[in-house]
Amino acid sequence: MRVVFPRDASGSFSGLWICLSKVIPNKRFIFLFLLLLTGCATFTPLTAPTAVKTIIIEPLTDLDNAAALDFHVMGRVSVHNAQHSFSGNVHWQHTEPEDHIFLLAPLGQTIAEIRKNKDRASLVTAKQEEFYARNVENLTAEMLGWRLPLDGLQYWILGAHSPASTAKIELDSDDRIVAIHQDGWQILYIRYFAAQSEEDIIRPRIIELRYDDLKIRMVVDNWI
Repeated sequence: MRVVFPRDASGSFSGLWICLSKVIPNKRFIFLFLLLLTGCATFTPLTAPTAVKTIIIEPLTDLDNAAALDFHVMGRVSVHNAQHSFSGNVHWQHTEPEDHIFLLAPLGQTIAEIRKNKDRASLVTAKQEEFYARNVENLTAEMLGWRLPLDGLQYWILGAHSPASTAKIELDSDDRIVAIHQDGWQILYIRYFAAQSEEDIIRPRIIELRYDDLKIRMVVDNWI
């Protein structure tokens, strides 16, 4: 028997989250249940839409009021470079003062817990060993074997460029971002969530980051 779990029009489990929250008061158990569902999914080969226009945006001189919006996402991540590969789940909560990220194996075991604030970044391994660095990109490169560009990704995941450096942005015929080129990274926007109304903010569903031989694909299953 094949069981089909309800998804909304964008393909996410947000409707299932709402239903489960009514009968399961502990959100941690709901989160782990949804991780099991998403962890069994596979990544389908997809390509970004065709770009028809390119614009260049210069960095802002005043970054005091340019912080990325707060968000909380659950999804999946696939990482490949010449030396390492990883596929699993990601749980990321971003606020202006701090980022808190869990990288998990498909069945929910924590591979790494990452925290970042304005002073430093920390990473706790599955063996409960804790390491520190000035930024997440250097820390993950040393401890995981691949770089997680968190300073830029906090904007890219929202479908925006980082205001801290020059960005080359490619747009489709609807003026929706197809790709961002920034700080040596290429960010491809492969799929967006479907808007439920004209007032909805259209958020990225699948993005792919490339830097030299490193490829990171992120699939957002839920914006919570």
